[in-house]
Amino acid sequence: MQIKIFSILTLLLLSNYLMAVDEPEFNSTFKENNLEIREYAPKILAKVAVKGDFDEASSKGFKLLADFIFGNNISVDGSSKIDMTAPVVMEPVSEIINMTAPVITEGANKEWIVSFVMPKEYSLDTLPKPNNKNITITSLPVEKYAVIVFSGLVRKSNYDEQVSLLEKFIVKRKLKTIGLVQIARYNPPWTLPFFRRNELMIRIN
Repeated sequence: MQIKIFSILTLLLLSNYLMAVDEPEFNSTFKENNLEIREYAPKILAKVAVKGDFDEASSKGFKLLADFIFGNNISVDGSSKIDMTAPVVMEPVSEIINMTAPVITEGANKEWIVSFVMPKEYSLDTLPKPNNKNITITSLPVEKYAVIVFSGLVRKSNYDEQVSLLEKFIVKRKLKTIGLVQIARYNPPWTLPFFRRNELMIRIN
């Protein structure tokens, strides 16, 4: 029994190691437990708009972007595989600038932007171009975010709890926010909940 448990844990750790990928560069300018203020370096995003509930939109967006980075693109060599990065980020499309909007529970016609950060060795000139016209490439400047880190599955109960803690942190630090909360997930779907790393992020001035 002990050998079996050890084997399972070894496979899980190995799978996490094999899935190790680049992440966006940032400086943490303030940290309090699992809450942070980060300043992100400039980065390039591949983004796609999809509709559906949270899980459905997440799956749709991931598949479209994965298709692009796995070779459905145009480069100087015809097509190129782009290395996977983390996290996968989801952001609701809304004109309501309210960080506590119930984005996880809104209906099937909810629109989301799903994005991948492109590996830092690419520029806008060298990055392969997507064949899918629904995928857009965007360059972002230096940006600051308030962030909370948590584990488990992203569901209504833990989303509501974490966004409430993030909002209290923002009020306490007297920060001014821009836009809506982004949901960043770092692990493949087969990762056990207590091994998962998630973040809620909102841009600040």
